[in-house]
Amino acid sequence: MRHRITFFHRNEHGIEPSSLEIRDRSISGPDLVAVREHRVTLALEELPAELQELLHEIHELHIRWGTPQAHDSLGPWNSRLPPGLHAFYTPQTASAADSTRLCAQLRAAFGDLDCSSPSESFTKLPTDRFSHSTAFQYFQPLDTLTNLAIYAEQNAVSLDLSYDTISHAVKITTRWPEQHQELLIDSHPDHRTEVGILTPDSPPHLEPHELGVTGLLTVLGDDTKPSPVLFSFPSRHKDAGSTFSAAYLSPLGLHPTLQLRINFREPPLQDSSCSLHAYLTLPRTIFADKYQLGDELFLSSKNLTALRYISQPVDLEAPDYAMKLWGSSVLLELRPPNIQEDSPWTAEIPLHLRYLSPAEGGYSSINVPWPAVFWACNTEEGTKFVSSPFDRANLGYDGLFGPRTLFWHVTPELEGRGDFNHQIRVPVLDLKKTQWVSTGTAAVVLVGFAYIIFKLASVYWRTGHGSQKLATKSEKKKQ
Repeated sequence: MRHRITFFHRNEHGIEPSSLEIRDRSISGPDLVAVREHRVTLALEELPAELQELLHEIHELHIRWGTPQAHDSLGPWNSRLPPGLHAFYTPQTASAADSTRLCAQLRAAFGDLDCSSPSESFTKLPTDRFSHSTAFQYFQPLDTLTNLAIYAEQNAVSLDLSYDTISHAVKITTRWPEQHQELLIDSHPDHRTEVGILTPDSPPHLEPHELGVTGLLTVLGDDTKPSPVLFSFPSRHKDAGSTFSAAYLSPLGLHPTLQLRINFREPPLQDSSCSLHAYLTLPRTIFADKYQLGDELFLSSKNLTALRYISQPVDLEAPDYAMKLWGSSVLLELRPPNIQEDSPWTAEIPLHLRYLSPAEGGYSSINVPWPAVFWACNTEEGTKFVSSPFDRANLGYDGLFGPRTLFWHVTPELEGRGDFNHQIRVPVLDLKKTQWVSTGTAAVVLVGFAYIIFKLASVYWRTGHGSQKLATKSEKKKQ
């Protein structure tokens, strides 16, 4: 097992190296204001037997969770996803996708998920476009990690779990937001534990797609004092330095419109090809109509450029309770604002609600996560994003772009209280009134059937078919 703990702080929140105390396999020092990341790497043989058997059926598995609570990004951790639980999966064989074991393990770890098997509950991803994409995707709104760990549920802002057959290792990464962090870490004799205290810097020859850092590194049990470091590494996700808000226009009805309001005017890179995007993960209770989003004139009126991707299939008529797929993911390119205009810039995304199961009171509530909004910029020819110690890939949308794409994320900003989930009240059939509906339906059917019989009988007797048959029989007897 390998354990890596990283504190990333702003320049003004640095601490003196002399204030750190290293004894045997522990390190301590004053509290510091920083983002904290823990990464644990486990070899396959270090896992429980049941989990080992499951992973033998899996070629690639990436689980991503993000909190719906507001938090700032810092350092190499600028990537964002719609809040909730995301799973990206490629089976070893086609038949493995029919197995229920993966969904059973997800339910055991994260609670009561609506997941039966990858072939039924996951959506397929377009692996023919770029080889770095997985084959299947699953999403479910999930506010907390109560079933996973109490400490993570209370404080963590994201959780990542990754496995692939090449490394034969599981990597679990948890991040906490920028706040006061206690600096007191002990390590196990059989585990390698590395502690880093880093801050942004600009090493010589820093490339535009790289992030430079400086700070202190310590390997507990090996080092007697922290080692100063200065290095750079590729950073595929960066902060665009702007914010956006999201809200549904009133009245909602059965066809709500999501409005995005963004407070910027210019793309992050002036000398590069950049396009603005919104990535949505929509539970199956709500969906986007790809045919409606295929009309260029309609898109232009909403400040949208094009529908770049929508997962398939998306049934436009089926009610929520008749579906097994988790929902759908949508990538929309937004039309960038005119830098000469001073008025607030907004884009509108039309969506549609499904019919839900009856409920008492005639209303049900659904949660729809905010989208991720970002600029996708092409880097120069020959740019290579080599392996980074902090790289975060397999986020769903990154598999829809080329390997040289740089993502500049727009930070979501709450305009009031709440979190990054929209709660929508949906009108449904009132359970208290369903008995009248069934009784009334039966009565209408019976009345209609009786009316049809009556009309047929009246026509039959009025046209004299009955008397004609009797007359024909008597004439035959006389002959």
